[in-house]
Amino acid sequence: MGAPMARHLAEAGHDVRLWNRTHEKAEEVKGVTVADSPESAAAGSDVVVTMLSNGEAVMAVAPRLVTGEALWVQMSTVGLEATHAATSLAARRGAPFVDAPVLGTKQPAEEGQLVVLASGPADAIEQAEPIFDAVGSKTVRLGANDEATRMKLVLNTWLVSLVEGLAETIALAEAIDVDPSRFLEIIDGAPMGTPYAQLKGKAMIAREFPPSFPLSLAHKDARLVLAAAEEAGLALPAVREVERQFARAAGDGHGDEDMAAVFTATAR
Repeated sequence: MGAPMARHLAEAGHDVRLWNRTHEKAEEVKGVTVADSPESAAAGSDVVVTMLSNGEAVMAVAPRLVTGEALWVQMSTVGLEATHAATSLAARRGAPFVDAPVLGTKQPAEEGQLVVLASGPADAIEQAEPIFDAVGSKTVRLGANDEATRMKLVLNTWLVSLVEGLAETIALAEAIDVDPSRFLEIIDGAPMGTPYAQLKGKAMIAREFPPSFPLSLAHKDARLVLAAAEEAGLALPAVREVERQFARAAGDGHGDEDMAAVFTATAR
């Protein structure tokens, strides 16, 4: 996700210095200056953007990036605990902070068509708008604090539940000798159908899972949903089982494949 976002920022005319934990991946991004360290990437910047796989990664590198001299735009999906830790770090360093996780996978990122969920002080969001315009098709403003992360958790609850429900539906169709392709035809364009079901359903039927959004990250997102629900005193039994299914599929070696590979946990 971070690589195409950095490329789109450079193509939009921004001076981009890019640091990545795997240096070779950063060198593949055209139009950017590859930094040798987080400190050199952030030095003298107006805006620091973090786009990493989880909260642990963000909070491991953030103390080396956030100095109080630049706006920090945190665009990774990290859940409430890490977002609160990031907000606290920004406050201690005197850095303005925008919580801005994105909605979308590999293809929307490549096309600059992500949906940005943004919360934070109004003036900080205004400063970040050119960043959002370069990487996304739409920015949704949601409040002054952590509302963007909260909304991302809600959206991810729907998404992981949808994918697991689709997997079980296709597995049942095959088990009782119903062509699952006909199922997809029937729901296509119907109120109960979604374009996402067509995309992931066809991958499940074909048993082909080239990664658009890796299953390991979807599993992480399911865990973040459950953590937020637990903090709120809410039981989500369906999502609990979804998380277990993602864990089973990842344990069977499908973690680097697309999240549609959760189908293997049922189809086997």
